[in-house]
Amino acid sequence: MKLLFICNQNQNRSKTAEELFKGRFETKSAGLYNEHPVTEKELSWADVVVVMEDQQRTELAKRFPKLYMQKRMISLDIPDIYDYGQKKLIDELKVKVEELVI
Repeated sequence: MKLLFICNQNQNRSKTAEELFKGRFETKSAGLYNEHPVTEKELSWADVVVVMEDQQRTELAKRFPKLYMQKRMISLDIPDIYDYGQKKLIDELKVKVEELVI
């Protein structure tokens, strides 16, 4: 399964998730508001698009309306309060991805 993790900047949450699950799934990560925002090609690649907050799902629907309707979108509801690789972030990602993706 191909998982695309998305957060605002692709520095902490989505980058951590990409690294954490890359042994179990094919993973990539992207941001919405960074220098190289998520592309249509990246969205097309993914079987499941995993956003960290509901607002990001809304933004994807605005930017890519046709593709958005074709994708399974999951929101993990993880706020932007963590640093890259932080243990609490890793623990929360493990629990929520296990619940929602599997």
